[in-house]
Amino acid sequence: MKKSDAYLKLVQWNQQEQCYIGSAPPLIGPCCHGDDEIKVYRELCRIVDEWIAIHEEDARPLPEPLIPPDKEFSGRFVVRIDPGLHKSLAIQSMRAGKSLNAYVAGKLVEAS
Repeated sequence: MKKSDAYLKLVQWNQQEQCYIGSAPPLIGPCCHGDDEIKVYRELCRIVDEWIAIHEEDARPLPEPLIPPDKEFSGRFVVRIDPGLHKSLAIQSMRAGKSLNAYVAGKLVEAS
């Protein structure tokens, strides 16, 4: 694994600029752009590798990755929502013949 693999790399469409913009927070902010998402991602990967090399040459510490590569996730998290939404989701889950947890998990998968 390369050091750069630990850093989250984001390529997002920017409506105002009408192009894809690449960044790798907290290592580097917006640093490349273009109209081809894959090319922007490749350029971003190259920039991140170079950025890390520069930090190492100058003996500067690197920021911690947003999500450490060895972090384990439990699969559980608590979400606070409006009681009316909670009730609506409970009713929808009953209509679908699913538990509230299974119903909401399915909706999250659909949205991602």
